[in-house]
Amino acid sequence: MKTTAKVYIAGHTGMVGSALFRKLQHEGFTNVIIRSSKELDLRNQKDVDHFFNAEKPDYVFLAAAKVGGIMANDTYKAEFLYQNLMIQTNVIHSAYLHDVKKLMFLGSSCIYPKFAPQPLKEEYLLTGILEPTNEPYAIAKICGIKMCDAYRSQYGCNFISVMPTSLYGPNDHYDLENSHVIPAMFRKIIYAKKNGIPEVMIWGSGKPKREFMHVDDLASACYYLMNTYNEHGVVNVGVGDDIAILDLMHLVAKVVGYEGRIVHDLSKPDGTPRKLMDVSVLSSRGWSPDIPLEVGLRNVYEEVKDLWAEKKNTI
Repeated sequence: MKTTAKVYIAGHTGMVGSALFRKLQHEGFTNVIIRSSKELDLRNQKDVDHFFNAEKPDYVFLAAAKVGGIMANDTYKAEFLYQNLMIQTNVIHSAYLHDVKKLMFLGSSCIYPKFAPQPLKEEYLLTGILEPTNEPYAIAKICGIKMCDAYRSQYGCNFISVMPTSLYGPNDHYDLENSHVIPAMFRKIIYAKKNGIPEVMIWGSGKPKREFMHVDDLASACYYLMNTYNEHGVVNVGVGDDIAILDLMHLVAKVVGYEGRIVHDLSKPDGTPRKLMDVSVLSSRGWSPDIPLEVGLRNVYEEVKDLWAEKKNTI
């Protein structure tokens, strides 16, 4: 991509989209197109088509999505399925209609089967049942991958699909109902420390393992792949290492300086036992992450440490 190319970031206010926006600005791009959800409802096919017809972007990063943690996914199944299907279908089809040079679809590691061998290789897609707690979101993302492949096969579109591991970093969601694991931990532990609460609760056993990547590393990988990768199917993006959820909570407590107890709510689900991405395809192409987990967590803490001191919280 030339720095003068017209680049549209769908979902620029979200965690991934905002990281992509920062990356493009850092690289000197001068023609980045952004629209808030109030300005452009990506669920509306007519509006999306009008936008693409008017702006005619050269490149598209499709990072817009309805996202959330286990509770949100399990509670709002219809919304996760409907909204994500509409967003990605409208953007991908309009990119085809209006001759976008290249589109990158951002998926999720939850596309892989619940009990797939570890680490997760790209070839494991559609080889087993999904994790029930986020099945609607995963199905929507799988549809996006297959749609990109279908448009590549039938129309010759250069549409690629990137599957990030679990992410954290700036512009994450910190409400306890809809947040991912790391922001939920930070919110609980910061609040507990500031209010002298002697214990915080963790969902389930804490034994499941997860891989976490700082979103700025993801943006770096996406930029690299947009410039170098032009194949069908999916390519994994991750760090190649994972950590047990309980150990992660202890690490967040260490970063925050919280010395209280961690207790388990065993009535809550654990989710998928392990989700470690095989990143050999990306690594073989010469890209690797820069931000170690503890360094990234400390950066996050510096951003949010003054929040939630007096607000009512659920621990």
